[in-house]
Amino acid sequence: MAGRMVLYKLVVLGDGGVGKTALTIQLCLQHFVETYDPTIEDQYRKQVVIDSQPCMLEVLDTAGQEEYTALRDQWIRDGEGFVLVYSIASRSSFSRIKRFHHQIQRVKESCASSPSYPGSPISAATPQLPVPIMLVGNKSDRVTEREVSTQEGHALARELGCEFVEASAKNCINVEKAFYDVVRVLRRQRQAASRPQGAASGRSRTGNGDMGGRDRDSHKSRRKDGEKSKGRSRYVHTITTATVTGALLPLTAFLAGTSSASIVLIITTPVVGL
Repeated sequence: MAGRMVLYKLVVLGDGGVGKTALTIQLCLQHFVETYDPTIEDQYRKQVVIDSQPCMLEVLDTAGQEEYTALRDQWIRDGEGFVLVYSIASRSSFSRIKRFHHQIQRVKESCASSPSYPGSPISAATPQLPVPIMLVGNKSDRVTEREVSTQEGHALARELGCEFVEASAKNCINVEKAFYDVVRVLRRQRQAASRPQGAASGRSRTGNGDMGGRDRDSHKSRRKDGEKSKGRSRYVHTITTATVTGALLPLTAFLAGTSSASIVLIITTPVVGL
């Protein structure tokens, strides 16, 4: 696999319970999560190849609850592209999409006025370029429970000026498309921004976008445990991914008794063919 590994920072936003975590885990671990466990902040890194180019996706799965609005500002500042999710089986989650979109625009406009902000992504430093956003109508498999039509999704995407796709994390439909299309837009923006300097390398301008050499998939997590606790302890667990007959087989980690703990999972993957 030729070329250097380039980092893309993606943030998944949307109301609680719409399947943000399910989409992210399906993308990164090829596994569907049946149970709902409210997220505060989960970060995944996944090596992929998009249009024959190696990429490192850093995907931040975020909390949808209102009490985390202040944290969301920071997540948006650090993100380059966004996957904005609602459930086709929830009219209320669809109606709140504009609120998340407005927050993205507000924070990015603030970043554009202060381009020296550490870690300011290319989309913030160049306000003439739109922030790459993919609107995702998740849970398309719940046909009988549908409350939001496909036409309404397309109409909202046109209004917001973003791309749109319906997806199913459960059936793994359009999951890669939802994330990969955001990367494609980011890649084009980077290439366009680099042309005046005559260096269309596609290298990240976020400070750590050029991953280079060997790297690893990882997952760092903060979960909502239902109650406020002080002096939260941290558990660290490593999952090694083994190579079995050419396929990567994730081993499962079980953590018990961590209701008042911050949990950090690091998934280590041998890099084959790089």
